[in-house]
Amino acid sequence: MSMSDTRRNKLAVLALFAITAFWGASFVLMEDAITLQPVPDFLATRFVLAAAILIAIRPTTVLLFTKRMWITGGITGLFLAFGYVTQTIGLDYSTAAITGFLTGLYVVLTPVLAWLLFRQKLNGKLLFAACLALVGLGTIALTPTGVGTGEIWVIVSALLFALHIVALGKWSPGADTYALTTMQLIVTAVVTSALAATDGYQPPPEPSVWMAVIITAVFATAIGFMLQTWAQAHMDASRVAIILTAEVPWAASLAVLSGQETLGVRTLIGGLIMFSAMLIVEWPSKRKPQPGEIQPMHPAGHFE
Repeated sequence: MSMSDTRRNKLAVLALFAITAFWGASFVLMEDAITLQPVPDFLATRFVLAAAILIAIRPTTVLLFTKRMWITGGITGLFLAFGYVTQTIGLDYSTAAITGFLTGLYVVLTPVLAWLLFRQKLNGKLLFAACLALVGLGTIALTPTGVGTGEIWVIVSALLFALHIVALGKWSPGADTYALTTMQLIVTAVVTSALAATDGYQPPPEPSVWMAVIITAVFATAIGFMLQTWAQAHMDASRVAIILTAEVPWAASLAVLSGQETLGVRTLIGGLIMFSAMLIVEWPSKRKPQPGEIQPMHPAGHFE
C-alpha cells in the first residue's frame, strides 16, 4: 500500500467515525426537537432539505431516474419513509439510548428476513447473533408490565429498515447509487410532507429545532451519505460496517453526557449484548461462504 493509499485509508476511518458521531447525536437532538414540533413536520422539513441538497450538488442525477428506478426507489423509499416515521415516534415515547440500541436490530434482522422471504441460507454465526440480539432486546424492552410503547415503535422501525435493505439487495445491483439514494429521499420527503399536511404543517418553532433539522438533514443525511460513499471506495466493506456500529455507543454516551438521561444497569447490559450481536454479524470471516448462503447486507446510507 502506498503512502497516499495509507493516508486515504486513515482519512476514510476518520470520516466514518465523524459520521457515526453525527448519527449518534441525531437521536439526542431529535428527542428534544420533537417535543416542540410534531414528528411528521420535523421529518418533512428534514427530508425535503436533505433531498434538495443532494439534487443541488448533482442536478444531473434526475436524468438517471428511469422507470425501473421510479418503481424500485418508490418501494424502497416507502420502507425508508415509514421506518423513519416509526423510529421517531418511538423516540418520542422512549429514550435516545434505547432507540439507538433497538434500531441496531436491523443488522441482525436483515439476513433473517432475506432467509424468510428469499430462502437464502443462514450460517451459524448469523443464527447465533440473532439469538443474542433477542436476549439483548428482551433485557432492554421487557418490563413487568410488558414491552413499552416506544420500544414497540422502534422495533417496527428496525423491521422496516431491514426490509429496506433486503429490497435494495434484490433490486439495486446495476443502479446508480447516488441517484437511487436521492430517489428514496425524495419519496421519504413526499410521504412525511403528506403526513404533515394532514394536520397542517408547522415549521420549526425555534432555533434549537432548526439546529436539529440542519444537523440531521445536512450532516447526518446529505453529507453523511456522501462521506460514507467516498469512504467505502477506499476501505473494505466489512471494516466500514464494523466502524459504523460505533453509532450505537455514540447515541448512548451523548445522551448521558448531555444530561438527557441516565443509563440503567438493565439498559446498559442489554445494549452491550445487542452491540455484541451487531459486531458478530459484521465481523469478517475467513471461511468462504457456501453457494446461496446469505451474508450481511449493508444499506447505501444509514438510519438515524
